[in-house]
Amino acid sequence: MSAPVNLNKRRKARAKAAKKAQADENAVRFGRTKAEKEANKAQAAKATRDLDGHKRET
Repeated sequence: MSAPVNLNKRRKARAKAAKKAQADENAVRFGRTKAEKEANKAQAAKATRDLDGHKRET
């Protein structure tokens, strides 16, 4: 005979593993690399500087 199994812990462990797998899949599908984030930040900063440079002084 084998040792008794706590079914509640099994169910929770299976649900946790499924959520982890979904999170990993979403990270691959929608995530951005650090280089992409920095490039977007630099592009936004340049756009702000360019816009400020075109403002008129009143």
